[in-house]
Amino acid sequence: MSNKSEELARATGDRRVQKLEFRVGAFGAVIPLLFFVIWAITTSVLQMSSEIGLVMGAVIGLALGLFFCKSKWEDYAQGLFDGLAQPIGVIAMVAWFYAGMFAQVLQVGGLVEGLVWIGAITGLTGGLFVALTFLLAATFSTAVGTGYGTTVAFCTLMYPAGIAVGAEPVMLFAAILAGAVFGDNLAPVSDTTIVSATTQDADVPGVVRSRFKYSIVAAVPATILFAIFGGGGTAQTTETAISEMIKSTNPFGLIMLVPFVIVLVLALTGHHLITSLTWGIVTAIPLIVMLNLGEFSDIIRFNPDSDAIVEGALINGVSGYMNMAILILLIVAAAHLLRLGGTMEVITKGLVKWIQSSIRRAELAIWGIVALLNSAITINTAAEIAAAPFVRELGEKYRIHRYRRANMLDAVTSALGYIFPWGAPVLLGWSTIKLMKDQYEWLPVVEPLAVFPFVFQGWFLAIVMLIAALTSWGLRYEGKNGEESKERSQD
Repeated sequence: MSNKSEELARATGDRRVQKLEFRVGAFGAVIPLLFFVIWAITTSVLQMSSEIGLVMGAVIGLALGLFFCKSKWEDYAQGLFDGLAQPIGVIAMVAWFYAGMFAQVLQVGGLVEGLVWIGAITGLTGGLFVALTFLLAATFSTAVGTGYGTTVAFCTLMYPAGIAVGAEPVMLFAAILAGAVFGDNLAPVSDTTIVSATTQDADVPGVVRSRFKYSIVAAVPATILFAIFGGGGTAQTTETAISEMIKSTNPFGLIMLVPFVIVLVLALTGHHLITSLTWGIVTAIPLIVMLNLGEFSDIIRFNPDSDAIVEGALINGVSGYMNMAILILLIVAAAHLLRLGGTMEVITKGLVKWIQSSIRRAELAIWGIVALLNSAITINTAAEIAAAPFVRELGEKYRIHRYRRANMLDAVTSALGYIFPWGAPVLLGWSTIKLMKDQYEWLPVVEPLAVFPFVFQGWFLAIVMLIAALTSWGLRYEGKNGEESKERSQD
């Protein structure tokens, strides 16, 4: 390239770096991602984990990588920006914003209160109430696509309600987390679903259709166990306790299932996720206003006295994912440096030597990588983003279909993200219950370590995917035109 061409490329940002050299060989490119993982583990153990904290860990890691780079620092910086500009991160980020807005609008419409109303009118107590809580949490998290939001909402409403009617506290908390697992894994608008699909170059509707069987196989025994072991609590059957629960219920919120069904049908019939979510939002807003489920100002309003100026559900839906959007771009950039530094090639070759021609070993390696990173990184989407490049590299090497790769990536991520006591959603639920105790003095607080063994949907889903890897159940290969094939092409 001539000097003038180089100057033009530098000025327009069109120059692409193809390779970087590091001081400690190919593994020098690991420094940014390795620092991020160590940072995530450390902050988790110290119970100081947060999304903005993880963003800072990623930024520091990328800065450290600069000092291990033997190539020009200008090339390192350009390689970093090439990574930031990859469509994978941008697509996931925009999809999150739309999904967040949709979820917030449904909450304004009172979907949670509507689901609690179902629990109230059934008159179920003990274990049956715990099983119902799991099913309602699964429905809600599938509708709004946020396991974290489900955990907060149900710990706020269903947990006190369950304790009031004799549910076993540990099992009730576990049922809420298990329901969050279900929706986080299956919802078309879930952040983990979006990341698993986009990072494997797969379409969301196809991914959701193909993973339904795994979710249901895990959910059936989970429901049964919650029903059997969910009773045994001391019922708080005082009139005061029950009346406090009834005040939180509102059957009209169930109308918000209509926009949810619209989004689900559109997404599963092949419409683009952004199109589906837009129709869901456009449908939900008039319903909320016309049926007096909320004020239009709850959805969007201008407040000159606020620092944000613009407030409401739509703003909250976007702002709630801002830190995670920045984080995904930084981790995608760190993963891109692994390619430029040759690290991905070295790791893949090492795994290939162990795997050889065994598809079973290839899928076990994928399962293990995802499980390892989710054990270390407390925010499941961040762990999924970190694991995604390895899953794609191995999957493409052995022509495992993109739906199957996305399912392995998402199921293990969603499962383990809500199990470990140091995980962000478990700590989030625990802190929410502690806050609720200020309102209900009789409310027992369940410690994170106590709930660990009983998040049945999480454990069963992880085991189901491990069995699928061992037995090749549901395995499909990539066809010549990207279609699913039961037979692996030899060309």
